[in-house]
Amino acid sequence: MNKTKIEWTEQTWNPTTGCDKVSAGCKNCYAENMAKRLQAMGASGYENGFRLSLMEHRLEQPTKRKTATTYFVNSMSDMFHENIPFSYIDKIFNTIKKTPQHRYQILTKREKRLKKYFESRKVPKNVWLGVTVENITEGIPRIEKLTEIDAKIRFLSIEPLLEDLGNIDLKNIHWVIVGGESGNRARKMNESWVENIKNQCKKQDVAFFFKQWGTWGADGKKGNKQDNGRLLQGRTWDSMPQHDMGN
Repeated sequence: MNKTKIEWTEQTWNPTTGCDKVSAGCKNCYAENMAKRLQAMGASGYENGFRLSLMEHRLEQPTKRKTATTYFVNSMSDMFHENIPFSYIDKIFNTIKKTPQHRYQILTKREKRLKKYFESRKVPKNVWLGVTVENITEGIPRIEKLTEIDAKIRFLSIEPLLEDLGNIDLKNIHWVIVGGESGNRARKMNESWVENIKNQCKKQDVAFFFKQWGTWGADGKKGNKQDNGRLLQGRTWDSMPQHDMGN
């Protein structure tokens, strides 16, 4: 487990590492680049680089921490990757159930497998389920699959935002995160695309979190570091879902 610079969580927990590209949002994957750097540094757990690896020795890590913590699960992978057996995912959720003091944020681009898994299982109350929505063709259909699952908190990670998403049905969505892409090959994000989403969140009473501009600033230039590149319309937007997680 590691502390993280990701603004909307507290720590990361990676019971698996590695992944494969499945959509346009994966093109410049930050996790892949980081995994390759960690492999070159000889970091434990990244001997296989970005090839999918099950880290069974990490399964019990959250049980060692008593202080209530918000974990982003598999920041370096996708829990619902096709090659992760449901039996292994069950082990991850067993740890989640044993640690009700923690909150777990789970994000995937594999909404069909997510839906299949929960057809015969319940989502623990301390789990927030989310899908990535980077564009209209691949991202928007994920929302419908997510809303078919009975989860206490459902969220969208619209990062990297690659185009104007138009009108979005946010019914049964509690939280929306928006961000631009980082890295030397980052694709630009238009400010009007972000404002469109923010306005719809306000209208539909959904918490809105603006994570970052990324490599390209609102002015269309690289290297906008004002307030770490997080200002939108002159301020930061850090709303979180206010629902009681319960026990």
